[in-house]
Amino acid sequence: MDVKQIDYRDTYPIRHKMLRPGRPIETCHFEGDDDDLTFHLGAYIDETLASVASFFLRSHPSITDEAHQYQLRGMATLPAHQRKGLSRALLKTAFPIIKNNHVKLVWCNARVEAAGFYETVGFEKFSDILEIPDVGPHYLMVKKI
Repeated sequence: MDVKQIDYRDTYPIRHKMLRPGRPIETCHFEGDDDDLTFHLGAYIDETLASVASFFLRSHPSITDEAHQYQLRGMATLPAHQRKGLSRALLKTAFPIIKNNHVKLVWCNARVEAAGFYETVGFEKFSDILEIPDVGPHYLMVKKI
């Protein structure tokens, strides 16, 4: 496995397959994808992109204890490569980058079924279940780094 920084457009096929199936590919573009302080990581297996995650310098209005925050968004792994540690490797690579940018808090809207994974890598639930329109139930989760 190899983790590399990737172009935001490289995330689209996995985002589309795993997070936006049946919807237009345009829904895979997230606001801020091409911002200067946004970065995208990909985990490769045998030179094939198998997992992606995006990190946006964006503060959540409900989280006030840190002025600067990164949002983790669009983390997804192809089915054939799930449960192989790829998402964990993406986060392990991302956290030092975020810390080097003088940011100490990462937040995400975690799908309810993925909340257990996020807890294993140090995120904590910061909300009750939230319903995100057209996407489903999530928790707001945070991690201090």
